[in-house]
Amino acid sequence: MSKLSRSLIAAAAAGSAALLGAAALQPANASPAPAPEAAAKKKPKAEKAAGKDVIANLWSWNWKSVGAECTDVLGPSGYAAVWVAPPAESIAHPDGNWWDVYQPVNYELNSRFGDKEAFAAMTKACNDAGVKVYTDAVVNHTAALTGTGYGGTQVSDKYRPAMYQRGDYNVDVCNRTISNWSDKWEVQNCELLGLPDLKTGSDAVRSKIAGYLNSQIALGVSGFRIDASKHMPAADLEAIVGKLDSTSDGSRPYVFHEVFPGPTPAPDEYYGSGKVLDFSAADRLKSAFQGDIASLKDFGNGQLPADKSVSFVTNHDTERSGRHLSYKDGDTAVLANVFQLGWTHADPTVYAGFTYENKDASPPADGDGFVTGTDCGNGAWYCLDRDPRITGMVGWRTAVGDAEVSDFQSPQGNVIGFGRGDKGFVAVNNTGGAVTAEFSTQVPDGTYRDVLSGDTAGEVTVSGGKVTLELPAKSAVAFHPGQA
Repeated sequence: MSKLSRSLIAAAAAGSAALLGAAALQPANASPAPAPEAAAKKKPKAEKAAGKDVIANLWSWNWKSVGAECTDVLGPSGYAAVWVAPPAESIAHPDGNWWDVYQPVNYELNSRFGDKEAFAAMTKACNDAGVKVYTDAVVNHTAALTGTGYGGTQVSDKYRPAMYQRGDYNVDVCNRTISNWSDKWEVQNCELLGLPDLKTGSDAVRSKIAGYLNSQIALGVSGFRIDASKHMPAADLEAIVGKLDSTSDGSRPYVFHEVFPGPTPAPDEYYGSGKVLDFSAADRLKSAFQGDIASLKDFGNGQLPADKSVSFVTNHDTERSGRHLSYKDGDTAVLANVFQLGWTHADPTVYAGFTYENKDASPPADGDGFVTGTDCGNGAWYCLDRDPRITGMVGWRTAVGDAEVSDFQSPQGNVIGFGRGDKGFVAVNNTGGAVTAEFSTQVPDGTYRDVLSGDTAGEVTVSGGKVTLELPAKSAVAFHPGQA
């Protein structure tokens, strides 16, 4: 959950369980930090098949639904991993607001997405399907609210949840909210709108956090997206990650950080303990797909280094703030995902969440706030991960492996094509009308199936190093020799 646009959190009055909504957590005129070029300390990481690196972000799906999606969709489609919501017990907001899961009150795996047994069944199903599991790790803070958690934990003092005491927080050094976002010490030691800030410089706190994460590794988790990393000193996170166990395959956990753009700290400070989510990539994709995608010819330049970052088109914060493209942008957002999957830059994520009118709204849930099963056909969920254009590109990405981008061309505005050497080719029409265009390609002459056509199995023919493609409005075509 970003600390820029998260709908959070301050007690409306003493004894009240209401929260303030949609707080802006950094100054509106804060400029994104420049993309760093500094060298980073390397950590060992798991080997993976070339091209198989796509992460499905099934945000706010319950554990049973995630397990089923791994078995039925993600595994067969070739996704590398699934990134899921925070599994700890959180405070239960009276209205079920989505952000209550980012307010932990107990590190027991008993959340609004399911209990420990359901969580373990999910990780087993995903691992059996060849899909690694990464969870959201909320370890900078605990709940600002008091009340009852989804597992029944009672909290009457926000500095005394089930797992900590008052001395485990930075309240003794800063008992106020962050106000100066250019002061790194303040950003990392003061409270964010009342969220109790953990003393991550304490070895006891580090061990408690590592114990929580290791309890998940023991159940088959392979990595973590660290929420609000910028609000913790990089050295503290390195110490915590250093305490983590190896995963079930003997590799080190895959760790990636949320470092929201702002004056300080810079993303490169966190390379010592993992990769960093690249907000600049999503910024650029929105700008291009709302402008002219021919500008993407040098995509990757000026962004975070490819081997240090994880890319995305949108996430649960930025779709609500309007910073990035979302399901509300329709095919434009789908095409941005097609492009992201076709390019070589960083490990890509595909976001699939629930639809909403109120940006604080609960995911579909029962009367007690527990998230119900994902139904991709009822309009309450937007299951981009299973869109044939996306699953087709996931398979295409695996097929082209580590071949470099080549032959970028734009025969007219907002229409592009590019290859990955002789391993595959993709073309995107981001205009509102049909386009017929000829492209050069290194893919050998022959007839190939368009892997984005789903059951229609459209065909394209390469002859003399050229291919003429008929591209309907807001569409894409992709092919590779393995689909002749």
